[in-house]
Amino acid sequence: MKNYQIETNCVQGTYNPKSGEPRVLPITQSTTYKYYNSDDVADLFDLKSDQHMYSRISNPTVSAFEDKINLLEGGVGALAASSGQAATTLAVLNICNAGDHIIAASTIYGGTFNLFKVTLKKLGVEVTFVDPNCSYEEIIKASKENTKILFGETIGNPMLNILDFDKFAKAAKNLDIPFIVDNTIATPILCSPLDHGADIVIHSATKYIDGHATSVGGVIIDGGKFNWNNGKFPELVNPDESYHGVEYVKDFGEKAYITKARVQMLRDFGMTLSPFNAFLFHKGLETLHLRMERHCENASKLALFLENHEDVEWVNYPKLESHETYSLGNKYLPKGGGGILSFGIKGGSEAGKKLAEHLELVSLVVHLGDLRTSILHPASTTHRQLTEAEQIKSGVLPDLIRVSVGIENIDDIIKDFNRAIKEVVKCL
Repeated sequence: MKNYQIETNCVQGTYNPKSGEPRVLPITQSTTYKYYNSDDVADLFDLKSDQHMYSRISNPTVSAFEDKINLLEGGVGALAASSGQAATTLAVLNICNAGDHIIAASTIYGGTFNLFKVTLKKLGVEVTFVDPNCSYEEIIKASKENTKILFGETIGNPMLNILDFDKFAKAAKNLDIPFIVDNTIATPILCSPLDHGADIVIHSATKYIDGHATSVGGVIIDGGKFNWNNGKFPELVNPDESYHGVEYVKDFGEKAYITKARVQMLRDFGMTLSPFNAFLFHKGLETLHLRMERHCENASKLALFLENHEDVEWVNYPKLESHETYSLGNKYLPKGGGGILSFGIKGGSEAGKKLAEHLELVSLVVHLGDLRTSILHPASTTHRQLTEAEQIKSGVLPDLIRVSVGIENIDDIIKDFNRAIKEVVKCL
């Protein structure tokens, strides 16, 4: 399947039923599996067998989803989790312990920002946030002897800044640490982080991968190229006493990281994706390329309309020439700027909050990536746990309205926004 284009792999990649088996991926709704002798089970617990041990660790339906997203991202292995937050947490804690340090771009999703700033701190992991527009030298300066990860998002949420992969990848290579990228908003259709120097990719599958606002889940994809035997990651090199002395780098080679994440971290934390959700994510991947094309087309048209609207103060979209990372968008997102845009209207924060009350087609929801168009006022909702200074640092202006542009008819979307904006501004 690797010889086919990504659109074909979305539809037919990895799941290949044998004669007489279901053409569509079935749901294996089973917690456990049958064996015929104790030696087979012993091999499972010694990690000598790739059969399924228990559905907390692996499941046929979940594995099918993992295989397909791994194919689309070009990795050596993938691990699904119960949410995007779970995927991020597992990805980090798989290689970080108390006393370690992370560098992260400041313009990341509010939930991830809070995870890094508050929760990881409680676990003894320190995080330094850097402006993604800072220089290469400033990233290096933010590092410490115990720095273990450089983290960023392909498209920042909700600032919509495009990550400078070359700069961040160069810094990670210089520091000899893995570069982890959240590719949720771009999806593998618009960007391939592993081709631009990333070592590990994560997704909130809840968003575009699902695409229908039905399921919560996440996934980690391992690029398989990072050298874990560099003296900084002993848990991947030294014997694991919980598996009779297994040495991940020695025994699993390029799959060392993703194997440890599954058999140690997922086993112990239990952030397991349900087979039913995996089935829906697998279905979502089959049409991802079609939906992303329409999301991008509609978002681009809506952005242009808003940019020329008399009652709109500013518009933020990666493919607008006015966007501060426009050149990076053209470089790393050749197929489109994604389905998210943000803008502010006359009247500031209060007007932005009231806009949702005047929209009819567009919904106010705490979500993005759905095929239905929706809006959110992040400063008063998703990012309200941050101080105003932290909000601005992460790209959340007080009047910012985030739009997740759906795949409806663009004329209907534009009419709804035009009418609602005029009604709100008229009431000022």
